[in-house]
Amino acid sequence: MDLFLQQVLNGLTLGSIYGLVALGLTLVYGILHVPNFAHGALYMVGAYVCYFTMVELGLNYWFAIAAAAIVVAALSVICERLVFHPLRHAPPIHDKIAAIGILLFLEAVVQMHWGADFRRIPTPYNEILRLGDLTLPAQRLLIIVGAFSLMGVLHLYLKKTMTGATIVAMAQNREGAFLVGIDANRVAMMTFAIAGALAAVAAGLFAPINLVYPAMGHLVLLKAFVIIILGGMGSIPGAIIGGLIIGFSEALGGFYVSSTYKDVIAFVLLVVILSIKPTGLFTKGVR
Repeated sequence: MDLFLQQVLNGLTLGSIYGLVALGLTLVYGILHVPNFAHGALYMVGAYVCYFTMVELGLNYWFAIAAAAIVVAALSVICERLVFHPLRHAPPIHDKIAAIGILLFLEAVVQMHWGADFRRIPTPYNEILRLGDLTLPAQRLLIIVGAFSLMGVLHLYLKKTMTGATIVAMAQNREGAFLVGIDANRVAMMTFAIAGALAAVAAGLFAPINLVYPAMGHLVLLKAFVIIILGGMGSIPGAIIGGLIIGFSEALGGFYVSSTYKDVIAFVLLVVILSIKPTGLFTKGVR
């Protein structure tokens, strides 16, 4: 039972990170119908901003996460204004190609400055808590609490603020939102900013127990797409639940089956669940 609970903790850690990344991806898709393949690069940039702020500038961990969120949110808005906005009336394939171009460009810039070496971000939370025979690393608990707190804040923002209400309105009925005078450009910029900030915070929380390198966003992006397809394209509850499903399946499957195949489990689950429920676990749209 202790070993099982340990894997549940690991599953919560992975699921909360995947959920944060998938939330940003599903927000952008639900409102703008843009599958942002550059989202993994934004996640990677967030990790490098944290690395630069902590290791090279010697500043506080929480300041580094805040700096990463601000920088990546701004970068995400710039991508929306300079790339995705001009392509809004172009054929659908164009924004996909542009997103891949952004991904390759950002990776090249990071590799040009820091190289392709693996780097590690130190954490100020090295404590190991004990609950019976259960080992609770403080950083993993921080990831879980921080990620779910951010999800809760996002939920309140979407439900309780006027700006959040415009985002929900755009997701539910894009044409109707235009008719009542909602500024589509403002909503698009806000959505890309939120998505970028979520990816940066996820990277900052996860980086101390992971490695930082230019291609680190690839697998996370693939799993985020699996999550939003599982949960239903554009569904916020689906992104959260899907993230937990993938996190738990990886942790438990890697421990009880084989760690060699833990990254394949997400894609096997995708095939199984979509064969049963092709529309995903949740219907499309913000709930």
